[in-house]
Amino acid sequence: MKVPLLDLSAQYRKIRKEALRGVVSVCDSQHYILGANVAALESEIATYCGAKYAVGVASGTDALLLALMAAGVGHGDKVITTPFTFFATAGSIARLGAIPVFADIAPDTYNISPQSVEEILKKRSKGVKAIIPVHLYGQCADMSSINALAGKYGLTVIEDAAQSIGASQRGKRAGALGDICCFSFYPTKNLGCFGDGGMVATDNLRLAEKVKMLRVHGSSKRYYHDLVGANSRLDEIQAVVLRVKLKRLDEWTAGRVKNAGRYDVLFSNAGIDGFVTPPRVDPYNASVYNQYVIRAKKRDALRAHLSSAGVGAEIYYPLPLHRQKCFKYLGCKAGSLPVSEKAAKEVLALPIYPELSMAQQKFVVSSITEFYKGKKDE
Repeated sequence: MKVPLLDLSAQYRKIRKEALRGVVSVCDSQHYILGANVAALESEIATYCGAKYAVGVASGTDALLLALMAAGVGHGDKVITTPFTFFATAGSIARLGAIPVFADIAPDTYNISPQSVEEILKKRSKGVKAIIPVHLYGQCADMSSINALAGKYGLTVIEDAAQSIGASQRGKRAGALGDICCFSFYPTKNLGCFGDGGMVATDNLRLAEKVKMLRVHGSSKRYYHDLVGANSRLDEIQAVVLRVKLKRLDEWTAGRVKNAGRYDVLFSNAGIDGFVTPPRVDPYNASVYNQYVIRAKKRDALRAHLSSAGVGAEIYYPLPLHRQKCFKYLGCKAGSLPVSEKAAKEVLALPIYPELSMAQQKFVVSSITEFYKGKKDE
């Protein structure tokens, strides 16, 4: 049996006719940039996540960059974030000449630790302008604690929800939990387009209007520029595809949640406690499981075993950002963020897409169980 990490073709078959009709309609209209579909999608995403405004941009990375610019982050400012995430989070900070300040993560959810953030702020809050919590793997960070710290120190909270559209905390969805929020529509996301795309959501009209200007070279009137912005516009073809998919997002999320529950039961019955730790979701959170990530002993050997068995698995992420070569100038030493560094050596993402069958999941878990046979005393 072959079990790919992700099978987008199964999803595509279900939406193919409607998506292609939409693409053809855009081509027939010859209106490709910031048209009716982008405006409609912005309204639909805002409603979906419970925000007042949403602004379509060219990618999730650009969403982060423009959100930081809208928040006034610039050269020499400090932004606290997690080292255990995709590069774009800290990369966007550095691109503005600002300084990433890395806080460690919680060992069970892998999200930024409010306690670590608080320790940083108590020691060196001067120059800190914002906090970027990342809602990793589909689960929201502890936003109540983060927002409380931000309020105390006068900081902007920028949610990185690239992996977590539809995730919620205490009944509120990602996108309405901070001052401004960034989504990615990269094809592998729970809501993915046919290329690159992103969205910024906020309740703050000033921030929304500023992002709108920044995405078109800082212009609110054609050829008149109040700011130095960027060319970062979500195009009509991606918007029309996303509108087709958005109608099915909750159904697909339910499939991921169902599959996560199956894995939990299968691992509970597998008899490999101590070797594999399934993901934990905080009781006040509803995860959308962009990834189902286990902690595994002998992780790299297990991944090689799964690959030979035809099971796709991926490491998100093998080297924390504070240890990346490009951030050597920050002076972070090995061991300075031990929880993140330990997680990077142990995490492994398993297939979790909605179309995954029970037989496939049983095969994944049986393959993992087989690997650990005879290793009880190791």
